[in-house]
Amino acid sequence: MNLTLSLAPLVSLIAGILILIMPRLLNYIVALYLILIGLLGLFGDIRFR
Repeated sequence: MNLTLSLAPLVSLIAGILILIMPRLLNYIVALYLILIGLLGLFGDIRFR
């Protein structure tokens, strides 16, 4: 049985929880999320083993 975990949904879930807890972090969380998604788009072919 193979279990794959996508990083984008996990990051967005954590970001959403942090925004609910501390709304002042919204700008930083959005910026970090966009950077992470951009990096995943550029280097998405790397296999983590």
